[in-house]
Amino acid sequence: MNNFVPYKLEKTVISIRLDVEMLAKIDELAQMTDISRNEIIVQSIDFALKNFKN
Repeated sequence: MNNFVPYKLEKTVISIRLDVEMLAKIDELAQMTDISRNEIIVQSIDFALKNFKN
């Protein structure tokens, strides 16, 4: 059996400027999926970084 080992990810607060229409789409997606706006943005950035082609 695996043991649960809690850990804390280090995070920092940043500020970004988004197009009004982009923010509206993010908010709509957040509401549809019951995930916070912040988590939608974090997951989107994570996906983009993992799939970025040089």
